Amino acid sequence: MHRVSEFIVGLLFGLGLLLSGMTDPSKVLGFLDLFGAWDPSLAFVMGGAIAVGFFAFALAAKRTRAFFGGAMHLPTSNDIDHRLVLGAVTFGVGWGLAGFCPGPGLVSLASGEPKAAAFVGAMVGGMLLFEALEHLRQRRLSAQA
Repeated sequence: MHRVSEFIVGLLFGLGLLLSGMTDPSKVLGFLDLFGAWDPSLAFVMGGAIAVGFFAFALAAKRTRAFFGGAMHLPTSNDIDHRLVLGAVTFGVGWGLAGFCPGPGLVSLASGEPKAAAFVGAMVGGMLLFEALEHLRQRRLSAQA
């Protein structure tokens, strides 16, 4: 049942991205073009997501178990360190250059968009590079201990 619920939630998320037009990179780039033909529609999508997330996290904070019985794994760290800032900057630059973020990129890839294939390939490459560098970092930290 756990995998079925994950699939349904992912499907609903993808459908929401399609219906809101957020799989179209020109929507994102239009939102980021503050001094040109600015398109505020992404702000409304973000506002809706923040509102849903606010109430969902408030509800989750009061629970000890997930709806399907699993343990709750909510973030506990409030630290803003160089890794968080570097990750946020990297995400933002990639988002601004490509007009995709991971969710819309995957939905667009599934619909056969060639630009999405390049984006998802670069995203996967970045994830693999991160994992390799993280593995080296952990080995270095272990050797120092």
